[in-house]
Amino acid sequence: MSRTSSNISNGNRAANAAFTKNQTCAKLPLAVPGWRRRIAAVKPEVIVCLGATAAQALPEKDFRVTQHRGEPFSSPLAPYVVATVHPSSILRAPDDESRARQLESFVADLRKVAELLAKNGR
Repeated sequence: MSRTSSNISNGNRAANAAFTKNQTCAKLPLAVPGWRRRIAAVKPEVIVCLGATAAQALPEKDFRVTQHRGEPFSSPLAPYVVATVHPSSILRAPDDESRARQLESFVADLRKVAELLAKNGR
């Protein structure tokens, strides 16, 4: 996947700037309208949500990354949405073996995204 065929965003910087772990859920509603405007402008084929906070912005209220990571589904936001863990969670793994397993799973999730893009000629 080339950088020119992708749009990478970490959401609304103004809303994200002051996030702490305890404030994330409270401030998420501030960022969602900005994300939705960007998504509507870009019209992505695939949205990748990195972590539970990003997935909370999805219209699917019962979505849990731990239960559905790497599973593509359709959404009003894009033909495909895939959620996976946030990369920082891999770094917090308790030991090298766990970190290696988590990294392998993360890469497998991203390969699924690449397959979806390839299927659509990207």
